[in-house]
Amino acid sequence: MATRKPFLLRTDPEVLAALNRWATDELRSVNAQIDFLLRRALREAGRLPPPGGGDARPRTPVD
Repeated sequence: MATRKPFLLRTDPEVLAALNRWATDELRSVNAQIDFLLRRALREAGRLPPPGGGDARPRTPVD
């Protein structure tokens, strides 16, 4: 397993409560939910390779 680096996250209590409910609904911890959401957002933005490797850049049509 890769080494994980801890960091402090300050957020609004309402955001944290909503995130906690969402994590509970998906049987994850709040930490795992944040990690899941960040990874998904990074993949969608082309900033992180998809699971299994490959090219993370968005595909554009070639003229």
